[in-house]
Amino acid sequence: MTDGTTWLAAPQSIAFGGYHVVLARGLSPEELADRLAATVLYDAEHIAVAVGEHTGDSLLELMDDTYGDPFDGIGLRLGRAGDWTYAVAYGGWPGEFGPLAPVSRDGAHICLLEYEEENGKPVPPQFEYFHDGRLLSGCNLHLDASWGYQGVDGDPATAARLEELLTAAGLPAPERGEREVHRIALGIVGEFFDLSLPKEPIVNGTLPTVLLEPA
Repeated sequence: MTDGTTWLAAPQSIAFGGYHVVLARGLSPEELADRLAATVLYDAEHIAVAVGEHTGDSLLELMDDTYGDPFDGIGLRLGRAGDWTYAVAYGGWPGEFGPLAPVSRDGAHICLLEYEEENGKPVPPQFEYFHDGRLLSGCNLHLDASWGYQGVDGDPATAARLEELLTAAGLPAPERGEREVHRIALGIVGEFFDLSLPKEPIVNGTLPTVLLEPA
């Protein structure tokens, strides 16, 4: 039995500021970290530098010591759950990763779950699923018309099936509140793609960790 992904909808489920989780099928943790490093939008090319095993708190302490502020860098904690590899971002990740379609090249499956929880605009939680360089489906997990779009985008067949499931669950449903809609949508997306993201090792355990550093 797995934890699924619905636990991400809790306040500060991973760390202050929200969550940025990438799940991959068909890649090792090291391959996923290297491909994510290549998408960082800073001027210099970035690589993943191993820094041992860390909890979320100890990683943020390391980043504070290294950069003077944990939000001046990006760290990834890496793990496996069943068929899925995952990378959990810490520090100054909001807006710093480019498109993930290239990460899914050569037949890899890539799922992005992201929520800038402390962004005052506010930004809704996001979901995207790529395979072999193509977006199969993506939506904002509040299922509202904010940020210029509504419904599920992507491959017509896949996106339509996912949207049917969301609609059958009564979404969008603003009367339920954004957090509940967020949780329900995560559950449907997670079941549709058979996602697995273990809460205990991410929240309380130690995991192999890298910093994304200029090459």
